[in-house]
Amino acid sequence: MISRLRGKPVARGPDTLVLEVGGVGYLLQPTRRAGQRARGKGEVVIETYLHVREDALQLYGFADADERELFEQLLSVSGVGPKVALAIVSGSTPEELRRAIALEDTARFQAIPGIGKKTAQRVVLELKEKLGDGDAPAAPGTKPHLVAREALMELGYSLVEADQALAEIDPDLPTEERVRLALRKAA
Repeated sequence: MISRLRGKPVARGPDTLVLEVGGVGYLLQPTRRAGQRARGKGEVVIETYLHVREDALQLYGFADADERELFEQLLSVSGVGPKVALAIVSGSTPEELRRAIALEDTARFQAIPGIGKKTAQRVVLELKEKLGDGDAPAAPGTKPHLVAREALMELGYSLVEADQALAEIDPDLPTEERVRLALRKAA
């Protein structure tokens, strides 16, 4: 198994990166953060995962071990392959994704192209137990946040815009007040 590479980025494609290590060029499919890390630098360290199929060997690159670990956990979810797992890990930081799983926030996953409602529900259901939050109650203020975000999305906000609008508002306020303040701030 190839776990980590240290080398110089020598070529890029829309979704690929070639990392030269000791005269050998490794073709990687990197996460967004890993691709950004490799821009304009000399030598970089990329955490990797080698996915072996009957007809291909595919090397995936990650900015850190946390991204790789989450990718591997996503691969264990029924119906999630490496391309979908890479899209999920590339869409948000590992911390944001773990929080979304703990909060059962399927909308975060459905916002990623190629992920429908059923896949998002499977990801949350299957990973919540693996991440150790299966029996833990949601943190105070988290469910009102989801309700407030849903209300803003009904009013035309995107998922990201709604989260940004609510990020600066006191999480202890009632849901209605949080929505009202978010709308006022946007106006």
